[in-house]
Amino acid sequence: MSTGELLSIEPQELQFPFELRKQISCSLQLSNKTDNFVAFKVKTTNPKKYCVRPNTGVVMPRSTCDVIVTMQAQRETPQDMQCKDKFLLQSAIASPGATAKDITSDMFNKEAGNRVEECKLRVAYVPPPQPPSPVREGSEEGSSPRASVSDNGNINASEFTAVSRAYVEPQDNSSEARALISKLTEEKKSAIQQNNKLQQELEFLRRESNRSRNGSLSFIYFILVGLLGLLMGYLMKMT
Repeated sequence: MSTGELLSIEPQELQFPFELRKQISCSLQLSNKTDNFVAFKVKTTNPKKYCVRPNTGVVMPRSTCDVIVTMQAQRETPQDMQCKDKFLLQSAIASPGATAKDITSDMFNKEAGNRVEECKLRVAYVPPPQPPSPVREGSEEGSSPRASVSDNGNINASEFTAVSRAYVEPQDNSSEARALISKLTEEKKSAIQQNNKLQQELEFLRRESNRSRNGSLSFIYFILVGLLGLLMGYLMKMT
């Protein structure tokens, strides 16, 4: 803030967020901390480029006044975003109750013995505010995991491998499990069939054994009966 005896001016530098083909405005605040009516006038080194409202006026005692400076739309970007334009704000004591209509150019003429204060203001171009870049959120619930990206834009190899395994291994394990279950099922069926076959063979052998045993007893019984008959015949002959 520039503090003079008549007017305090804020800011000391006119800053314009420069954009091509767009009018840009900034404001100045003039503060009168005296008990006098103070007249002011704003001049610029490039009047065709800027519009100042109001460019003249009166600031009443213990009050403030805002001045709007508008830069016309520009078709070219200045080199290195530098600006050589300047503004000059002049202030002088006005008669009590004076208004903007009462202001004359002679009021700011130092040669006429008037008390005139001057403040020079620079012009600066600043880059326009950039929109915030979207921040990519981390892996949300239910979303697929992602490999991180290094500073140079390359995917970290170890993390890429881990992610690849996360997708591939469960599928491989599932295939192996299904193959193992199928194999065990076939082996179980084969074992049951072999068991049934063995049971059938054992039953057949048991039946054959029973038949053989029954045939042997009948043959022995027949022989015994025959021998007994011969013995009885012999004894009858003896008697």
